[in-house]
Amino acid sequence: MSYYGYILLFSFLGPLALSFDKKVAYIKKVPRLILPILIVSGLFLVWDQWFTEKGVWGFTTAHTAHIFLGKLPLEEILFFVVVPYNCIFIYEVMGAYFRIENKPALNRLFFGGFFILGIILILQQPTGWYTLSSVLFAFALSTALLIFNPIWLTQFVVSFLVCLLPFLIVNGLLTGAATTLPVVWYNPAEFSGWRIITIPVEDLFYNFDLLVGFVAFFNLRSKRLALSK
Repeated sequence: MSYYGYILLFSFLGPLALSFDKKVAYIKKVPRLILPILIVSGLFLVWDQWFTEKGVWGFTTAHTAHIFLGKLPLEEILFFVVVPYNCIFIYEVMGAYFRIENKPALNRLFFGGFFILGIILILQQPTGWYTLSSVLFAFALSTALLIFNPIWLTQFVVSFLVCLLPFLIVNGLLTGAATTLPVVWYNPAEFSGWRIITIPVEDLFYNFDLLVGFVAFFNLRSKRLALSK
C-alpha cells in the first residue's frame, strides 16, 4: 500500500470502529452519505482535476499506488469519501452527545473571524487561483448560511472546529510534515504562502467548502427520510 493509502486507512479506522456506538448510531446513517458523495465529492473532484491540470497543485507519484483517473491518483479520489465520512461522524457525535443549540451570536463571531482571515489571504495573494477560489467560495457559502441560519449551523461550526485537530494531522502528513517530498505539493504562485507548519492556510477554507456541502446535503437527506416515515 502507498504512503497516501496508509494515511487514509488509519484516519478511517477510528471513525469506522466508533460508528457502531449506540448513542450515535452512525453506521445506520451511512446510506445518507451516498447522495452527498455523488454530488459534493463529484464537484470537488472536477475542481481537483482542473487545478491539477493547471499546475496549481500536484501529487508526488512515489507516495501513490500509480493508479490514476485523469490526473488524480486513486488515493485522492478515496480522500473525498474518507474525509467526509470522518467529518460527518464528528458532526453526528457533537449532536448526539452535546445536543448543540443554534447560537446566532457564536455563529457571527466565528464567521467574522473567518471573513477577516480570508480577506488577509486575498490581500496577500490577490491573483492566486487557490486563494481566490477557496476563499471566495467560502465567503459565498458563509453569507448564505448567515442569511438562512439553518438550525444545524452552530453544530456545524463546533464540528468544523473539532475537525481541525485530525485535519492538521492528516493534511500535515500529506503536505510533507513527515516526509522529504510531500504527497501533495502546491504552486507557490497560486496561494498566499502562509502555512500552518506545512499546510497552506487556504486548506482551512477548502475543507470548510467541502464540509458545508456535505452537512447541508446530509441534513437535507435526513429531513426527507424523516418526513417520509
